[in-house]
Amino acid sequence: MLTDIEIAQNAKLKNIKEVAGKIGLSEENIELYGNHMAKFTDEYINSVADKPDGKLILVTAINPTPAGEGKTTVTIGLGDALAKLGKKSIVALREPSLGPCFGVKGGAAGGGYSQVVPMEKLNLHFTGDFHAITSANNLLCAVLDNHLLQGNTLGIDPNRIVIKRCLDMNDRALRNIVIGMGKRMDGVVREDHFVITVATEVMAILCLSTDIFDLKKRLGNMIVAYTYANEPVKAEALGCVGAMTALLKDAIRPNIIQSLEGNPAIVHGGPFANIAHGCNSVRATRLALKSADYVVTEAGFGADLGAEKFLDIKCRLAGLKPDACVLVATVRALKYNGGVKKADLNEENLTALSEGIVNLGKHIENIKKFGLPVVVTLNRFVSDTDKEIEFVREFCESKGAMLTVSEVWAKGGEGGIPLAEAVLKVLETEKSNYAPIYDAELPIKEKMLILSKEIYGADDVIYSKEAENAIAKIEDMGYGNLPICVAKTQYSLSDDPTLLGRPEGFKMNIREAYVSAGAGFVVLISGSIMTMPGLPKSPAAERIDIDDDGNITGLF
Repeated sequence: MLTDIEIAQNAKLKNIKEVAGKIGLSEENIELYGNHMAKFTDEYINSVADKPDGKLILVTAINPTPAGEGKTTVTIGLGDALAKLGKKSIVALREPSLGPCFGVKGGAAGGGYSQVVPMEKLNLHFTGDFHAITSANNLLCAVLDNHLLQGNTLGIDPNRIVIKRCLDMNDRALRNIVIGMGKRMDGVVREDHFVITVATEVMAILCLSTDIFDLKKRLGNMIVAYTYANEPVKAEALGCVGAMTALLKDAIRPNIIQSLEGNPAIVHGGPFANIAHGCNSVRATRLALKSADYVVTEAGFGADLGAEKFLDIKCRLAGLKPDACVLVATVRALKYNGGVKKADLNEENLTALSEGIVNLGKHIENIKKFGLPVVVTLNRFVSDTDKEIEFVREFCESKGAMLTVSEVWAKGGEGGIPLAEAVLKVLETEKSNYAPIYDAELPIKEKMLILSKEIYGADDVIYSKEAENAIAKIEDMGYGNLPICVAKTQYSLSDDPTLLGRPEGFKMNIREAYVSAGAGFVVLISGSIMTMPGLPKSPAAERIDIDDDGNITGLF
């Protein structure tokens, strides 16, 4: 059996100019990055601004497990299936981060015969967007530390600096560091920190900005530190926002590549959903909606993270109105939620399935709370039995959701036709009544309580003293009416990764809070979630190589 990278390397890719032509683009509408990747030009983006929107379909999933769910795979396969049915469709995805590529999770190009390509370039450096974001963020940090050394006329308290340096890599040793060691001109000695690039506010800002001017304004509004008088210092006060914007001039333009079946895919931006807002860029989604009749997009991890943030943050801020939602699950993952060990997931176990399927049930309920029609799809494995699939079908019907079986990993778009037909039927027969789950004007704690009870299923929320003080300061500064972005584990509806299925009787624990004033949301950190992940004992980096013919191997 071929690996994902072998399938991708054996594919005959079309010239990106031909792929772009499927949605009416000419060579003048794109800037080429070789034969198979391109960026949209600003002129084209502006030219389609007044076109009517296509249908927006969100793909999300149950809580991820070691058994795998295949959300990106289904997203790409659904796009290809719609194309096979003669629909003008496009997928809109996030860009992969190098951290998980070399860690545990791997890349984010899909899998099997449902991938976007060129797979290796996408998963590694792509068009350089993440490098630009890293550079812009670290430029701001460098200018801030230079300001401290050169007299600190803004009165910044070195112990109240909140901007952190970043790196697009899992490197736990950089979480807490001391900088400025050495001679006087080497800088002011202070404690500093690194986060992974996808957790930075610069990434969030790029993904939520409508254009380069909005980007510049948002960058300037970033709170980077507080003075000795406890007043916020914004990035604009340091005088480098213009330079940061210049670094991001090309990165803000969405990228276009193709699926294995030669259909267009817009890939842009990539905040994690467990530590950031988990969606591709507003520009990418809006551009897709103007370029196709059906847009299939995804949000990171389970519906309690990516979908919630897509619906409560991105859609609210960007004025997007999704038309339907696809919820991805696997029989294996549901049995895992029912207590089956990973090694035993290939065996039929209806008892465990009945115990673990409550996770799927909660996610169906949650999506319906946002007013969206929902279609459930099982990403099929060869070990799935007819009895198990029928059990899931009956369960979904009892929840008012249609079930389809997806075989896009093995069959590409052909394996997604039942799903595509179900989605088209839902779009024709059910109306979306999308609305966010909470009113943004409510106090921060009230919003968190609503989210915790309605989406996570918690009884209450507990705050550390540090979080209490931070929330009070955020509201005092006038940012209490922003949406909230909860950083929590992806493995459970709760903030405890060991609580599988549908936990009840638990409390959410908020240990830290801060405002991303430029992005436009308040971040609440729950549990032990880390904004700079670490590598596992045996990272994927140990298995990635280049063979004698110059081909990359081991990337997945």
